[in-house]
Amino acid sequence: MPQFYLAGDWAQSDQAPLICDINTYLAHHLRVRRINDSDSFSIFDGKGHTAKARLLSLSKQSGKIEITHIETDLHRESPYRIELIQGLAGGDKMDWIIEKAVETGVAKIIPVECERSVLRLHSDHKRSEKRLAHWCAIAEAACEQCDRTIIPQIGGVQDYKNAIGATNAKIKVLLSPNTNDSFERFLHQQAPEDICIAIGPEGGHSPNEEALAQQAGFQILSLGPRTLRTETAGIVAITAVHTIWNLKRA
Repeated sequence: MPQFYLAGDWAQSDQAPLICDINTYLAHHLRVRRINDSDSFSIFDGKGHTAKARLLSLSKQSGKIEITHIETDLHRESPYRIELIQGLAGGDKMDWIIEKAVETGVAKIIPVECERSVLRLHSDHKRSEKRLAHWCAIAEAACEQCDRTIIPQIGGVQDYKNAIGATNAKIKVLLSPNTNDSFERFLHQQAPEDICIAIGPEGGHSPNEEALAQQAGFQILSLGPRTLRTETAGIVAITAVHTIWNLKRA
């Protein structure tokens, strides 16, 4: 049985048990999963807390649950943060990137409009806000599926130059097929630290964008001899970080 996301500050309550109203989102998911009155299930608040819940009542739009056994649970989070600066990609590629990045452990995703981005959102505020809400819902659902208790931050669409200048990660990497310097070798040489990884859109980063990244302290590195799609590169990079750095910690 998957866990369910319930937003709010219920984890801060000192009531035991706590009777809580549920929103339309959770009511829908409980119906889909055929949760019946008095059935128990797990919930999380997206901030690192979990609890046991028991369904008291359920309608199409709302319901009530009883919450007990509130705990802090961070054991699926890495000791280092991974930020992904992702060039906007067209079609449903951004949806896929966000879902898989959350499942593989990213802590923050910053969508950026690059020179070669097919999707253009930065100047269209309403469309950008709508897409951001959609991406946040994907992140929530991905956390439910993979049992993460902290929902990664999904930033609003940013200008490329602002995005690369705003990260506080100690290690900053831009991945490019235009270099022979190995990302894998680089990771082996680094102690695990907070890391920011920049991935270009379809067509990759422009030479100007790579130069701006270098000026902002980014290392320009390669994932290997094959040129990967934008929706593949970030997931491969996140997986490489975990694989190599977790071996260092073993």
